[in-house]
Amino acid sequence: MSETMRRPTPTHGSPPSADDIADLAERALAGLPPAMARHVRGVGILVDEMPDDELLAEMGIATPWELTGLYRGVPLPLQSHEDIARAPALIHLFRQPILLEWIETDEDLFRLVRSVLIHEIAHHFGFSDDDIAAIEGDPD
Repeated sequence: MSETMRRPTPTHGSPPSADDIADLAERALAGLPPAMARHVRGVGILVDEMPDDELLAEMGIATPWELTGLYRGVPLPLQSHEDIARAPALIHLFRQPILLEWIETDEDLFRLVRSVLIHEIAHHFGFSDDDIAAIEGDPD
C-alpha cells in the first residue's frame, strides 16, 4: 500500500466536555419545531457531571448511571398566571451517564443528547415517563 493510501492511525482525544454537551443541546433546541420551541423559551439547560446522591434517593434510583437527564419545574399544564413567582424550569443533562450510554450504544452523540433533551422537554409539557414510553413505542 502506498504511503498516500494508508489510513491515518486513530488518535484519542479527550471525551466531550460539559460545554460540548451544552452546545449539542443548544443545537437540538434550535432544531425544534417553532410551535414547540415557543413553549420551552425560558427553560434553562444545565450540564452536570453526575446526579447527586440526594437526587438519586429522592427518585429511588440505585445507580447514577441510569439517569441521563432530569426536568425540574412545574409542567406547563399545571402552570397558572396566578401562581406565585417560582424558580425557572431547568433541564439537567448528566454528562457522564450520557457518555456511558453513547459508548455502550454507539449512538451518534448529537442524536443521543437530542433524545434525552426531548424526553425532558416532554416532562415540561406534562408527560409522564409512561406517556413518553408509549409515544416512543417502548414495551416497558
